[in-house]
Amino acid sequence: MSFAYATIKIHLFLVNGAQSGKEIGVIRADDTIYGVLFTPMLHGLPPGVHGFHVHEFPFCQHHAQGAGGHLDPEKTGQHRGPYEGNGHLGDLPVLIVDGKGRATLPVLAPRLKLSQIEGHAVMIHVGGDNYSDLPEKLGGGGMRLACGSIPYH
Repeated sequence: MSFAYATIKIHLFLVNGAQSGKEIGVIRADDTIYGVLFTPMLHGLPPGVHGFHVHEFPFCQHHAQGAGGHLDPEKTGQHRGPYEGNGHLGDLPVLIVDGKGRATLPVLAPRLKLSQIEGHAVMIHVGGDNYSDLPEKLGGGGMRLACGSIPYH
């Protein structure tokens, strides 16, 4: 029995100057009754915990700055993580990369539907994410590491 209603495949690329860099794999996003399930099939990433978000615009150029900030249609201005209301809708659970540079562990974003993320971008940050604006803004994830435009299904 499958709980997926629709699926989108998102190709991710390392952030590299004015253009997108090398492709590092895909993330499958499934619309389920529980939210959007993101299943990464990525390689070539630094091991560890990385901030993972949906960003406002589908543009990954210019060091991925074209993607804008975290998706926040309600204009909350708060980075509170994927499980709390009244925060950025684009806040996702952290992405875990194994010692060989692979990310394959699925994460569930219970506040999202595929229709809310189509036409935006997925971003992986260099550092982790504490789901707070303290002690650093946006969870402390830092620079943008990889980006992918989310197509319409």
